[in-house]
Formats: sequence, structure tokens, C-alpha cells
Amino acid sequence: MNEHMVHRPVMVEEVLRDLDLKPGSVVVDGTLGLGGHSSRFLEAISPKGILVALDWDAAMLEEAEKRLRENYGTRVELVHSDFRRIPQVLTDLGLRANAIFLDLGLNSAQIDDPSRGIGFKEEGPLDMRMDRSSGEPASALLNRLAPQQIEKILWDLGDERWAKVIARQIVERRKAKPLTTITDLVEAVLAAVPPGARDKRIHPATRTFQAVRIAVNRELEGLAEAVAQAAEFLESGGRFVVLSFHSGEDRQIKAAFRELVRSGRFIELHKKPLQPSGAEVSANPRSRSAKLRAVQRC
Repeated sequence: MNEHMVHRPVMVEEVLRDLDLKPGSVVVDGTLGLGGHSSRFLEAISPKGILVALDWDAAMLEEAEKRLRENYGTRVELVHSDFRRIPQVLTDLGLRANAIFLDLGLNSAQIDDPSRGIGFKEEGPLDMRMDRSSGEPASALLNRLAPQQIEKILWDLGDERWAKVIARQIVERRKAKPLTTITDLVEAVLAAVPPGARDKRIHPATRTFQAVRIAVNRELEGLAEAVAQAAEFLESGGRFVVLSFHSGEDRQIKAAFRELVRSGRFIELHKKPLQPSGAEVSANPRSRSAKLRAVQRC
């Protein structure tokens, strides 16, 4: 096991309560990560349950497989794929689900790995792709887009009020030398945001890195549609639980769940999303923006 890969799963007890897993249940974890939530799912569904777990990051999948070896006599199906393919994966396996779970947050191990370029504490390539076997890295995206396109990404996906100035800085700097490293992007942000205007609580580059990462991985594309399609694979009484960490994600989940409820085939388990306790936020500051929503098939 790689001891450096550490991730503390968020709101585990609340997730387990809402999923209401039983021995023999079929549960889908669409965003496996390092298997923090799924290891608890295995305990709940043993014996004879089935865990179907997807992740688009091959490195995470490989590490999670080691951690989930003690599978309590349950069947475990690990799939290198995006959660948007849950319907196809379940069809291929000939299964329907009693519970589906999505944790849309980033894995701490991914943030802390400088070779990914998602965080900015250490130097590394400006990549940001979750699935490094495909797609365009952040450097290529930022060196290609027009300033208005970069500004739109920063504003729409990062709520960055300095979006226009940061976009201008990126474009000016790439004329002299293409952006290739984490430092290249951090320095562009620091040059754009005046010291007196910086948020004291978070690093000035936080929103920019978040926005670019979401754009690179197309994290919000088809999210609501994916949830609606996956929900069709729930058995009667089955539950769908989603943890989101970004206002754009939460809006899409809220809308998707409201549509399911409106169809008359689902009920909401909470009128308002659940949030982590003060104790959890103190112990794990990265959980602070988490929102948990859940529906049940009638």
C-alpha cells in the first residue's frame, strides 16, 4: 500500500444512514477514489452483497483494489470508467442497484500529488487530468484558449471576481513562454490580484485552479443527465446519495433530484442538504463545503 496516499472520506455515517445498506445489497460507488466509503459499504452488505465501483483514475483504482481485498465474502466489480457510464456498466453486468453513491469531491491524495498539478503547494506539471490516459492537460488548454474563454471558465466555474485580469495575465505571459508548470499559473494569478484585495482565508490561486480543473475534466458536463439515467437502474426502495463540494455541482444535483421527485417515482430524504458537523470540519477542513442530497425510489 502506498502510505502517502491518504484520504479521509467525508460524512461517512450520514452516507451510510441514507444509503440504508443491508446484507446482500447491490451498491454502486460511482467515484471510488481510495475506497474510503466503499470499505464501509462492504461491511454493511456482507455476506453475499455486490459492490460495483467505478473510477476514471487508474492509479486510484489500483490503490483502492489493494485496500478492498478484505471483501467480507462479497463480490467486488472494479471498473476503470466515469460515473456517467453507470447505466452501461450495470447493463453489462446484468445488475440493478439497491443503492448508488457519488462523491463529487476531489481525493486528497490527488490534490497532494504534485505530478497531477491539481494543488499548488509543490512544483509539478500543469496537467490536472483525472484520467491521464486521455484528454487535454490544463497547460494545453490555457495556452490555446482566447482570453474571453479563459475569463468565462474562471468566472463560471470558480466564482473568481478577478477572472478578466487573470485571463489577461495568462495570455500575456504565454506570448513570451507557454505555461507548463504549476508555478507558471500561480505567478499569473499573483501578478493579477493586488495584495490588498486577496482573501486572507484562502490562497489567491485557489479559485483559478478549481475552475481550470473542472474545465479540463468536464466535471459539470452532463452531470444532471447522468444522475437521471443512473436512477433508472435503482430497484424499488433503492436510494441515491450524492456528496457535492461546489455550488455548480450542487445546483445540478438539486435540479436532477427535483425532476425525479416531480416524476412521482422518487421522494427526497431531506428537504435541505445535510452538511458536515462542526467536529468533522475541525478534523478535516476539506469537508467544509460538502453538501449531501438523497432520494429514494418509491
